[in-house]
Amino acid sequence: MNIMFLSDQDYFKMPPLKIEDETMPVVASTVEEKKTAQNEPKKEYKMEIVWTNLIIHTVLHATALYGLTVEIWRSQWYTLLFAFVLGWFSNLGITAGAHRLWSHKAYSAKLPLRIFLAIIASLSCQNSIYIWCRDHRVHHKFTETDGDPHNAKRGFFFSHVGWLIVKKHPEVIEKGAKLDYSDMLNDPVVKFQHKFYYPLILMISFVLPTVVPYFLWNESLWNAYFVAAVMRLVLTLNIGWCVNSVAHMWGNHPYDETIEPAENIAVSFFALGEGWHNYHHAFPFDYRASELPWKLNPTTQFIDLMHLIGQAYGLKYMSKEAIRSRATKYGDGSIYPRGDKTN
Repeated sequence: MNIMFLSDQDYFKMPPLKIEDETMPVVASTVEEKKTAQNEPKKEYKMEIVWTNLIIHTVLHATALYGLTVEIWRSQWYTLLFAFVLGWFSNLGITAGAHRLWSHKAYSAKLPLRIFLAIIASLSCQNSIYIWCRDHRVHHKFTETDGDPHNAKRGFFFSHVGWLIVKKHPEVIEKGAKLDYSDMLNDPVVKFQHKFYYPLILMISFVLPTVVPYFLWNESLWNAYFVAAVMRLVLTLNIGWCVNSVAHMWGNHPYDETIEPAENIAVSFFALGEGWHNYHHAFPFDYRASELPWKLNPTTQFIDLMHLIGQAYGLKYMSKEAIRSRATKYGDGSIYPRGDKTN
């Protein structure tokens, strides 16, 4: 199979790229590879808390709880709307940017769109794009093994937030060192955002959400900080983390029942289409992250809009035949009956 990446000049001449083979490079693992990884001998590991991270997350959540229970009632509705819009775009920076564009290379983007996605990804404070993608590629390659940074088999709390407050399992470091990240290291937008990550998140995620309401509609700095900055940040963080926890534990498995990731409609609703997780882990290089891109999938609609105006190109998607082939072979029968080869 030959996947071509289109130049900007060729964009309007070519349609999205239809993939007939369900096996792709980058981060996709075959069923056999996953079984091999899961059956490897366990290495000795003692969990160690990273106290700095624990303190930061504890303070953030306590502050957000104060904003949610007290300051939210004292804020102007403009501030609440502003917080919602910022939260929506911060999620989009991860789903359309760090996830589908940079982690999986499911489509390509021109420089203005890459810059925009890097800015709104910084709103989310989920590590730099480079670190986020590095962890995510390792997660896909070694899902639900010790090599998975947020292995859901270690429990809900660990896969949701615990993995961020303890040292990585040595398998994560060892396995991660074997993957290729050169594409991200060669992207000047990713390099810049990684180099200046802390000043960027300080300005974009904390300072601007605090001062914009103050100057534009005379909101108090106190209210703006607790609602538009901290409360908004913590709520969107937990929405994103639900993809690692909730969508790996609850839902059906129509495309591959040999893996834990599931189709979870609630996660898709809040996480802009990222909850169709069984499909996504079966076909991680599909830019739609779902067989039905119009069904609770705002990220796909955003990418389609960017494609329409010429900012996104080289969109990759699975053929219906390849989807059915995987589902009838490995799925739980909830959408495609096992062994059904009809169209």
